[in-house]
Amino acid sequence: MNEMIRQIEAAQLKESVPEFHVGDTVRVSAKIREGNRERIQVFEGTVIKRQNGSVRETFTVRKNSNGVGVEKTWPLHSPFVEKIEVVRRGKVRRAKLNYLRTRVGKAAKVKELVK
Repeated sequence: MNEMIRQIEAAQLKESVPEFHVGDTVRVSAKIREGNRERIQVFEGTVIKRQNGSVRETFTVRKNSNGVGVEKTWPLHSPFVEKIEVVRRGKVRRAKLNYLRTRVGKAAKVKELVK
């Protein structure tokens, strides 16, 4: 039974997932359905956490929109996530950046990783 579930999940994995980490600024293009029409909406922000693994892996992106913090969580291998672009790399020392929720303005920024 367990092997059967693994085979089904392996078939649902995306072939190419870009490499991004917590603290990176990403641009997520997601499919939005409105009635019978479908369009792509872009959401750009900082990745504050990645959870789980395999097919169930999710990531949460946070951005400030008109002074209000907005967070969205997407399944990484969802067919509704069209593409993920890494805008810039972030230098962080945490696996989850929950402290960004309390920060406002420049204090909510993540330093850029320079290689």
